[in-house]
Amino acid sequence: MSDETIRLVTIGRIVRGRRRLLTILAVAGALVGCGTSLLIPPRYTTSASVLLPGAWEERELLTQAEIATSSVVVDHAAATLGWTRVSRSELRDRVSAEATDGNIIKISGTADTPKRAQQLSDQVAQQFVAFASRIAGDTNGLEAAAGPEALRKTVEETSRRITDLAEAADPGQTVESVQGRAELAKLRTTLQEAMDKLDQADPGAGEANMVVMGPAARPTGEAPPTRSQLIVAGALLFFLLAVIGHLAAARVSRRLRTEPEIAAALGSALLGTVDVPGEWPAYRPEGRGARARIRRLLGVDIRWDVPTPQACGDVASMQIRYRRVCARIRDQLPAPGRLLVVVPDGDDVARRAAKQLAAEVESDALPRVVGVSVSQPIVPDRDNESGALIVLSAGCWTAEELAGMAEACSDAGHEVVGTVVAGTYRARSTKSPGDPPNGAAPPIAVGVDVRGGSG
Repeated sequence: MSDETIRLVTIGRIVRGRRRLLTILAVAGALVGCGTSLLIPPRYTTSASVLLPGAWEERELLTQAEIATSSVVVDHAAATLGWTRVSRSELRDRVSAEATDGNIIKISGTADTPKRAQQLSDQVAQQFVAFASRIAGDTNGLEAAAGPEALRKTVEETSRRITDLAEAADPGQTVESVQGRAELAKLRTTLQEAMDKLDQADPGAGEANMVVMGPAARPTGEAPPTRSQLIVAGALLFFLLAVIGHLAAARVSRRLRTEPEIAAALGSALLGTVDVPGEWPAYRPEGRGARARIRRLLGVDIRWDVPTPQACGDVASMQIRYRRVCARIRDQLPAPGRLLVVVPDGDDVARRAAKQLAAEVESDALPRVVGVSVSQPIVPDRDNESGALIVLSAGCWTAEELAGMAEACSDAGHEVVGTVVAGTYRARSTKSPGDPPNGAAPPIAVGVDVRGGSG
């Protein structure tokens, strides 16, 4: 698992092999999300729009949006609302503003009830308009306040002066008449400049004349995250964490999955592989006690990372594989006698394969199948056995555990004649009349000494 790329089929195996655990964790995550929603009070959000007449640049609109959420505007709104349980700093965190298309400032307010959310948005919008109007009225201090009136006086004075000069002007070509007309033209120019300044002052007053585009709508639903969103997020988070945890555990797993690795860890020859009928996942360790019951309840007593059993093909090929393994076992026996078949405790696939092989191996005495704990391997002392055969499943044991089993056999005086790796296959649903029933191993002609290739 540590050398292969994580594919969707790997995630599919996790979901299939750990569906009960994943379901329990998803439900636990949903409960956590529900509990979190109870700790977080519901929030409601609504918005009020303020129209800014005139021509505005984008940076100016952004400035107005910042003004709308400034402490001055929000503090005035808080003083008007008079909410005792909400501080002004908390209220500033509940107000936001953004500039949208069409010179519109959208002011949003969030509160614990729809009515309060509506009141907050409306009050901040009104205070923003009032504050912006005061800023526009106080521009440039007293000079700006006296500017329009001074321009009007200049226009009136200039108009009177033009009238006086026009009445006193000589229509002839004398020097005095020419100078009078030049003075008249200069005064007209001054009048035009004054009028231009007055026209330029008018748009600024128009820009300050902001308009609240109606009251904010009362919200009908909670603002995110809602309770349902928290529940779904909790379930999804726990599910993903469980899948990632399984992938990480598989990456760092030290269980041996290939036949050469298993044979090298045991220090014996690989005599072949045999298959027994079984559905995926086939590995389910035996055990008693509260811990074993909890593991069975959660569905973690079965392996998810074992290969999916292949469909059984030709029965004749299965018989040949069994015959070849039996022939190799006979060849490896140092002397005629009883054979000790060692199986790790909890390896159901290996136990069934060992019983089938023990029933088929030619020996002077009936082979004995013993289970050995991999945590504390103890093998019975040698009596009249001629050797020990280790049968186990791939992907279930580490190199240290297998080395402990081989050492236990050596301490008991048994010579390990070889290793057989057991697997599973899916029995076909449709059988021909000559096929064996499901759960039964194919018949083996034990008396035939078959030599051949790898089984």
